[in-house]
Amino acid sequence: MDVYGLIGNPVGHSLSPPMHEAAYEELGMNARYVTFEPEPEAIESVITGAQALGIQGLNVTIPFKQDVLEQVTCDPTAERIGAVNTIDFSTDPPTGYNTDITGVIRTFKHHDITLEDRTAVIIGAGGAARAVAFALADAGAEFHIVNRTESKAESLAAELEGATAGGLSELPSVLPDADILINATSVGMEEDQSPVSAELLHADLTVFDAVYRPLQTKLLRDAQAVGAETIDGAWMLLYQGVAAFEIWTDKEAPVSTMNQELRNRLE
Repeated sequence: MDVYGLIGNPVGHSLSPPMHEAAYEELGMNARYVTFEPEPEAIESVITGAQALGIQGLNVTIPFKQDVLEQVTCDPTAERIGAVNTIDFSTDPPTGYNTDITGVIRTFKHHDITLEDRTAVIIGAGGAARAVAFALADAGAEFHIVNRTESKAESLAAELEGATAGGLSELPSVLPDADILINATSVGMEEDQSPVSAELLHADLTVFDAVYRPLQTKLLRDAQAVGAETIDGAWMLLYQGVAAFEIWTDKEAPVSTMNQELRNRLE
């Protein structure tokens, strides 16, 4: 039996196991996807232990995306972004990838949204925002990063071509001319709130909210009310998992099956 899994702390909330196992069942694979919740100081032995046990691949989530960098050889994308969320043990040493970026790019492609030469606004400067920003830069978009702590936005923007930065107070001045708005914060997850005042949204926007619990956040409902196109956060979760599956198995992922299982769990 092939074994894949997820390391993080905590991981009890993860939707990756049912999503990946639905793919194994669809393709008739003798495989399982399991979760591991190690203590932070044990991460080195976790990676060497997984390799010794013959685990084929691991996803990596908070707080280990930077901690595993010294245990793997990063592909160019993971090296640039400075974070790994997928490890392939078919190589020695294991290879680290960042499929969060792939997840962003494939999400927009799935919705027929062109990123090249578009103007975007990213809210947030944390891990999700970092993946979004690198994806937009690679696709040739121009974008403005706004964040509650302005210095964090400026630090991220300084790494990327086509990026500028500022504080949340700049939203009224940058959103009217934007083509795309991306919420890469957790606002809207715990409470029914939006990081953007509804009156700033307009029909020419595509609004992507990286929050996937709930699927229909206040930001997305407000955007729909003004006629904007909306994309929920489950798409990014899906496509980062699809990319990991394809790296590990060298098979074409059953995207529809994985998407249906994911959305069944979120409804």
